[in-house]
Amino acid sequence: MAADPSFVVGIIGNVISILVFASPIKTFRRIVRNKSTEDFRWLPYVTTLLSTSLWTFYGLLKPGGLLVVTVNGAGAALEAAYVTLYLIYAPRETKAKMVKLVLAVNVGFLAAVVLVTLTALHGGARLLAVGVLCVALTIGMYAAPMGAMRTVVKTRSVEYMPFSLSFFLFLNGGVWSVYSLLVKDYFIGVPNAIGFVLGTAQLVLYMAYRKATPAPAHKEDDDDGGEEAAAVDEEEGLAHLMGPQQVEMAQRRVRLHKGLSLPKHAGAPLSSPRDGLGSIIKSLSATPVELHSVMHQHGHGRFEPVGKGDGDVEANNK
Repeated sequence: MAADPSFVVGIIGNVISILVFASPIKTFRRIVRNKSTEDFRWLPYVTTLLSTSLWTFYGLLKPGGLLVVTVNGAGAALEAAYVTLYLIYAPRETKAKMVKLVLAVNVGFLAAVVLVTLTALHGGARLLAVGVLCVALTIGMYAAPMGAMRTVVKTRSVEYMPFSLSFFLFLNGGVWSVYSLLVKDYFIGVPNAIGFVLGTAQLVLYMAYRKATPAPAHKEDDDDGGEEAAAVDEEEGLAHLMGPQQVEMAQRRVRLHKGLSLPKHAGAPLSSPRDGLGSIIKSLSATPVELHSVMHQHGHGRFEPVGKGDGDVEANNK
């Protein structure tokens, strides 16, 4: 007797998805070894934990949803381990914020969804409500690497968009899209079809730029919108590397010197850290790849020292 095609495709999808879920293991080995979370972002792990938990619940509600339960149950277990390790090694302030969000989202919101679904909804309405939530979160997860794609185009370098991750996202989206057609489940099909398209775009981008000459890291002249984009990247990097208070202090020095012996970075001028931090917080599914890009850019830069006579000039300007 021939095996059910949907079951075979689902097994393949399980293997590929678990490999994708396991990709941050190397990052967390580094965190454990260094006993520090460094500048790795924690929001993606919290949101992915919520997504896999909801998909597990969806699989339990869906007749014949065993393969959905197995892959997302494994993913939820891995993400829970990542969140736990991050909490162990995170700084105190970050830990406090993270605990609040985990309790609110991964415990409170998830419990509310389960409770409302099982008590207030019945029949197909249960699957519809949970399916819509799952689709929204999955699309957000697949859209996360678009930041890395922007970096590739800007820097003309594929250094911060690993081929293996792009390839597995491409395979993952493709396999689950086929599975959704076989079992006629559009909640699985829609987000994974989008993921397949984005994965294909990443691979095309990789082939286009893998041998390209990288763009210069810094420019001397103030050009059009390119300089504005560099300023945004700069403020985000500074907010991470220096902290909001240090950035504000640097801005005060810039205003006091009025262009004389400015303690500036070799790139774009300093601006308010609030905008940069706001965009980071809004980006719930940003990846460590983008952060490495920022750190790489700033790691090769230097802050110019303030001249000896700057204090005198400042005093005269008062």
